[in-house]
Amino acid sequence: MQPTYFPWAGYFDIMDQSDIFVLLDSVQFTARSWQQRNRIKTPTGPRWLTVPVLSKGRRYQNIPDVRIDPASDFGRRHLETIRHCYRRAPFFKDYFGNIAAILARPHERLVDLNVEIIEWIRQRLGIRAQLVRSSTLGIESHNVQLLVDICKAVHGSRYLSTPGSHVYIDKNNLFPDQGIELVYHAFSPPTYRQLHGGFTPRLSILDLLMNEGPVSAALIRSGRRPSRMAEEIHSTLILD
Repeated sequence: MQPTYFPWAGYFDIMDQSDIFVLLDSVQFTARSWQQRNRIKTPTGPRWLTVPVLSKGRRYQNIPDVRIDPASDFGRRHLETIRHCYRRAPFFKDYFGNIAAILARPHERLVDLNVEIIEWIRQRLGIRAQLVRSSTLGIESHNVQLLVDICKAVHGSRYLSTPGSHVYIDKNNLFPDQGIELVYHAFSPPTYRQLHGGFTPRLSILDLLMNEGPVSAALIRSGRRPSRMAEEIHSTLILD
């Protein structure tokens, strides 16, 4: 999975089912994607928190090359928004200080900020998976071959994929010939306590942590469904 900004619950369900979770940080950056933004819940509805990055003349930059705009002061603004939206949440005080410390650090690269956030959340949820950056593996292949080579590099025998990936994996499914089992993640976002009106699904993990605290991991696991084999993904509706 690409390192994203305060990912949603399903991201951590995949991580929780993994021995090794590879942060795919060696591919091209996509502007205005989950890599640089996510949503939280406000009194007026969902709102994006976006990390401004330097983009002029850098259209095709890879994830490790993406620099945060040093003139943006986004950390202060994001903290103000989080405080305003969640100060009355049951577990606000348990997490806000750590979030503030992370956002206050002078990260130059977006990937370093995202990885620190993801690692902090992994620890808070008690997930034991080992995090590995793909950029440390020395792999230069692309597409499905890249996924296969990553599995081989970390001695993986089973690859847990997001359902949407079957669109390009099916075009050149190299997993069976390499003795790697391919399965697809199945997840139905759980309902939990929220502030500000009716329930809104698929928000940043921040919303779940602030409202449910130490039971967040159990709630994530409650949304887990049995993984599907590659041949089942075409005929079964899977909520990603």
